[in-house]
Amino acid sequence: MIRKFAVALLLSCSAAAVAVPLGSQSVLVVEDGTGKVLLEKNATSVVPIASLTKLMTAMVVLDAKLDMDEQISIDRQDVDVLKHSTSRVPVGATLSRGEVLQLALMSSDNRAAASLARTFPGGPAAFKAAVDRKVRALGMAQTRIAEPTGLSPANTSTATDLVKMATAAAAYPDITRMTTDTREVINVKGRSVEYHNTNRLVGAKGWDIGLSKTGYTEEAGRCLIMRIKAAGKNATMVLLNASANSARIMDALNIRRLITGDEGRTTTKRLARSAPASLIKASAGRLKASKVSNGRKKAAPTKKPRRRRAD
Repeated sequence: MIRKFAVALLLSCSAAAVAVPLGSQSVLVVEDGTGKVLLEKNATSVVPIASLTKLMTAMVVLDAKLDMDEQISIDRQDVDVLKHSTSRVPVGATLSRGEVLQLALMSSDNRAAASLARTFPGGPAAFKAAVDRKVRALGMAQTRIAEPTGLSPANTSTATDLVKMATAAAAYPDITRMTTDTREVINVKGRSVEYHNTNRLVGAKGWDIGLSKTGYTEEAGRCLIMRIKAAGKNATMVLLNASANSARIMDALNIRRLITGDEGRTTTKRLARSAPASLIKASAGRLKASKVSNGRKKAAPTKKPRRRRAD
């Protein structure tokens, strides 16, 4: 009898994982309010978290109740010398702290995040101490944050801890607003520059997103935190270490289907209603060779590698 019960329990626990194919290496989906776990995969594995870090950076800055209208100049100290990531915020640009926070969250700009720590009262050391206190206060026992951008692989956590961080971040109206803006036009050195959200599901048809943050480094893979509402249900999802942006997007789409109860075969038509066409095309993968009239395959031209932007 006990053996039969154990087998039944095992089957029930693994049913969701079987029904939802996942490309991310660590996944946790929790129903908001009740804390009910809807989906779980390697949720306690400690891994690098890349720019998901910026949610913690934002909370610490907002907790300090700093003047959001105060002008901050981007300094050479803010330039990424670890990963050499690109930035559309030039050295010497002067923006309000609120604009800098927006760029760190919405566009995941690393210089913006670095400048928030540099201009924190007491400097980077005081910022780091405030982060450590916040991590402890949220009960994120498996989390270590070494710097504000997420570029360092020393910034590590688990999907379980990151649900706690996302839940806390969702209580800040500034964070929910900034992370769910699709675009923002900011005056930079006398000219208007348009910045976009790094999560292309934000603003996509059929998606009701209350909080969003992407992340990417080679060590962390593609990461995503979202709080979504679907079929009258509210849930938080954490996706860590997906091999590609398309895999991360497909995981989000499949999780949304799980929440809404649509666990049937996913079709291109269904996906087209849930995300931009460009994402669906990417999720199917790109052919590396094209067919020619004689039936042979022609190798696609290779592209020169480009420096990655923030994610």
